[in-house]
Amino acid sequence: MTAKGAPKPERRARVAQLTPARSTPARLRRLRESHPEGPTDRLLLATLRIRIPNDLWTGAFSRAHPTRSLEALNRAEVGKDVSVSDYWIAGQPPGVWAAEIARYPDVLNVDSLAVVGEGCLYRITYRNPPIVYLFRELGLPIQFPLRVQNGVIRWEVVARHSELQAVLRHAGSVDPDFQVVSIRRGSLRSHLPVLTDAQHRLLTQAMAAGYFAVPRGITLTNLARRLDRSKSAVSEGIAVIEQKLLESALSSSSFAR
Repeated sequence: MTAKGAPKPERRARVAQLTPARSTPARLRRLRESHPEGPTDRLLLATLRIRIPNDLWTGAFSRAHPTRSLEALNRAEVGKDVSVSDYWIAGQPPGVWAAEIARYPDVLNVDSLAVVGEGCLYRITYRNPPIVYLFRELGLPIQFPLRVQNGVIRWEVVARHSELQAVLRHAGSVDPDFQVVSIRRGSLRSHLPVLTDAQHRLLTQAMAAGYFAVPRGITLTNLARRLDRSKSAVSEGIAVIEQKLLESALSSSSFAR
């Protein structure tokens, strides 16, 4: 006989399966047992579902519009504590969400870029959420796109076991009911940082200046002048960056679901 107020047996089984504190260590343990520790270039690829706190604009905005999906397409740092990202938001004419998004405390600037498919692109400058500092400390790449709907983000993590454990601890502090959707193994080669520090800096500066905006926010000549470099050097540097990123994207196709 089940005590009053206690979950039914099938309910208990379902809760145990989804509760991170119980399911995550078990899944990692089974993965290690079925795949003994091998070369150092082996990674874990985990997909997480995490509820975003309301003090972050993506959490508050997506809960206010639960039928609208958002996708973060990229991120570039424009300061120690500030980032800029391009977001695709489903539905509505261009710019309709700009004023609303700009009112959130962690948002510093919003630009409407272009209509793309059934939505619109926005370039949003914002104060970094805590996860950015954790990934920066661990030296992990952020896998894009990041998909958000109704306050929940689907986050894909590429990390070694110890680094993944740190990410899971952070996820648990943000959302005690977060879910590990899947865990699998992959090769490090497709996820190694492909840009040098200088190339990453140039990419960040060009994005912040609007060089990759649609329409383009700055000419190559003016970008070179702003960076105090020759036009040919900046042009060549951007061409190498674009080639590396394209090659990296094509080589990572083996991880597509």
